[in-house]
Amino acid sequence: MREEQDAADVNRVLAGDVEAFAGIVHRWQGALVTLAFRFCRDRDEAEEMAQKAFVRAYQTLRQWRADAPFRSWLFALAANVYRSEMRRRRGPVVSLDTLRDVSEVRPDAEQGARTDREALVRNMVSKLPDKYRDALVLFYFHQMDVKEASRSLGLAEGTLKARLHRGRELLRGRLGPLLADEFVEGTAG
Repeated sequence: MREEQDAADVNRVLAGDVEAFAGIVHRWQGALVTLAFRFCRDRDEAEEMAQKAFVRAYQTLRQWRADAPFRSWLFALAANVYRSEMRRRRGPVVSLDTLRDVSEVRPDAEQGARTDREALVRNMVSKLPDKYRDALVLFYFHQMDVKEASRSLGLAEGTLKARLHRGRELLRGRLGPLLADEFVEGTAG
């Protein structure tokens, strides 16, 4: 249903009905802000970055090929905008080797342990090199399958699988046993 709505709105925009783009924004705003938040970890900045992605999408709408899912095209475009923004805004790169050892993190209560573990995993994912972070974010956090995530990133499926594997290995090396529950069960085959 969404794909049909997206295609109809794109066709209307391309035919001159600028207002039809509002339907696209309405359907995808939450997802693009969430994706941007995974990059920058700041809600206001994420909203600003999503707005830039929508502007870019509007400007390049003719580049969408109707034979590919609109969602994949939009996520790929947004991820490129976000990577560019982060490179422009990024401070010094932090090596994974210099990050705090996970053994120093000791949650006080059982209820807080899961929240702390999730925050730690998300934080460590955000510090991965772009190519691994992007693959993990789309596959795990946005629950795209391998085919859709690889299409969104403009990669062959085998390349995406390799990046997912390497990204998990980098995280496993840093997070040890905490990662066993989070990323091993949902591995891409």
